[in-house]
Amino acid sequence: MARILRARGNKGEVAAELLTDFPQRLTTLQEVFVGDPNGNSEPRRMALKSCWLSQNHRGQVVFHFQDVNSISEAETFRGLEVLLPFEQRVILPAGQYFVSELIGCSVFETSATPLVVSSSPCSLAEAPVLLGTVRDVQFPGEETVGTPLLEVETSQGELLIPLAADICTKIDPVARRIDVLLPEGLQDLNPA
Repeated sequence: MARILRARGNKGEVAAELLTDFPQRLTTLQEVFVGDPNGNSEPRRMALKSCWLSQNHRGQVVFHFQDVNSISEAETFRGLEVLLPFEQRVILPAGQYFVSELIGCSVFETSATPLVVSSSPCSLAEAPVLLGTVRDVQFPGEETVGTPLLEVETSQGELLIPLAADICTKIDPVARRIDVLLPEGLQDLNPA
């Protein structure tokens, strides 16, 4: 939901960078989990005294955790992430996905021509080809418009694939699979 940047003020509050598309929701929470982004330790439950969206720093939120009352106590949270359990996530509309649902998905290149049933039960020429696994998702910056990119780890190195409906023809996070129809020359744009 957010990454803690630093202590803010002298009462134990922390300023955090927003990592959610639903920031207003944070202001209604009574507790969150705080954990190491590398997963080196178990996240710990923290009650909230208050939480508000920063008026002075766009894209930031301020948390005041229960029993954190000084700058030095707040500083111990620097670099940690504010988390919520999966079951408390927002339900997204159809066709939208959480980054965590996409990371780890296998990416298969499919054929542009429709499958034709022939005497052979399965033609290898028409079978999807495994390209690799989604490692991360890159988003355009505030001043840059564009389509998010899937970072796909392949045997030849990283392949960047636009997360567009005409390219990513089927996304099935439950099956951990993404089918893509790559435009001609896309693989050549990515350095090996």
